Amino acid sequence: MAGRSTSYTARGLSTPRPGALSGRSRSLLARSFARNSALRHMDWLLVLVVAALSALGVLLVWSATQPGLIAAGQDPRTYLKKQLLWVVIGLVLMFVVSLADTRQLKAWTPFFYGATLLGLLAVLTPLGSDVNGAKAWISLPGGFQVEPSEFAKVALIVMTAMIFSRVRGGRPGLRAVLLALVAAAPLIGLVVTEPALGVALVLVVVTATMILLSGVRLRLVAALVGIVAAVIAAAGGLHLLKSYQLTRFTSFLHPSADLSGAGYNAAQAKIAVGSGGMFGQGLFHGQLVAGNFVPSQQTDFIFTVAGEELGFVGTIVIVFLLGVVIIRALRIATRADELFGLLVASGIAMWFAFQSFVNIGMTIGIMPITGIPLPFVSYGGSAIFADMIAIGLLQSVHRRHSVFD
Repeated sequence: MAGRSTSYTARGLSTPRPGALSGRSRSLLARSFARNSALRHMDWLLVLVVAALSALGVLLVWSATQPGLIAAGQDPRTYLKKQLLWVVIGLVLMFVVSLADTRQLKAWTPFFYGATLLGLLAVLTPLGSDVNGAKAWISLPGGFQVEPSEFAKVALIVMTAMIFSRVRGGRPGLRAVLLALVAAAPLIGLVVTEPALGVALVLVVVTATMILLSGVRLRLVAALVGIVAAVIAAAGGLHLLKSYQLTRFTSFLHPSADLSGAGYNAAQAKIAVGSGGMFGQGLFHGQLVAGNFVPSQQTDFIFTVAGEELGFVGTIVIVFLLGVVIIRALRIATRADELFGLLVASGIAMWFAFQSFVNIGMTIGIMPITGIPLPFVSYGGSAIFADMIAIGLLQSVHRRHSVFD
């Protein structure tokens, strides 16, 4: 003790006394430490991979839209500027959500769920905009649009996770499962009403995955499978699907039956992907992209742009990066300290995996055309925001494990 006092005296400092720091100073130090801790415990590999995917998406969107804008006499960088703005805002949202504790996320869940539900109801009113036969957008000043169905994926995941995490002792029973289904039903029903079949499929698959991972008994799972099968059979028998949706499934099963109609998109997509060869024709040099032979090539069919201009190597890079995101999400799920975090991370992993598989699959002819974007790559503000919020949720779960490990 004497030596320690001497060293302080030699440097012209008085010996620190317990409690010498004021309450305000301690508070400032604690806040500074918390901020540094939050950044230190981020999964930076996940952040870098998401940033790389977003950068590739910006370039592909620019390439896909530039020829058409030039032909129309408009600014060829219009979509580039918008997509860059969406990505920047999305990254901000990701970091904001990642700083929240899982307890805060649970507290915010009912409000986010309610806001999403109101948004899905709003698109069915005069506030909604009809685009390509689907009334799924809310138009805002400045030419911007919001698609609430994209946020329904996040709302469903956090609400379902919250319901199952509140079960005390033992496995979740019938009551918890029914509550989860009651929470999912209005989201899925409103999305189907728009109609947005692709998003509805994602919601159904994510709901089923989270119920399975919650720890419910197998006999209850078997009963749910029977109910879902009955609902699907009823949907077909009562003709609840739109005629164009049925046509899409028919064209998927028989792609060469109507190449001038329903099978056109699928055929052109496969041609575009195959024409790139090993290394592609080069960014901004795709002939089919320039001719706009594939509809919606900056959104649902962005993978065809990658196939033609970046070739097999470029598409494999995109698939690899998406795979890293999914694997990191699963890793976070397995290391989660509580059921809420496990279910949130697992739901996000299934969301990205299923949506990526369907989007890429429909461009190469192994899945029906359902109209869903490729995560982090396709054009669209709402999709980017929802994807980035999901990454923020993963970071929040990851930080909780890292801090308490």
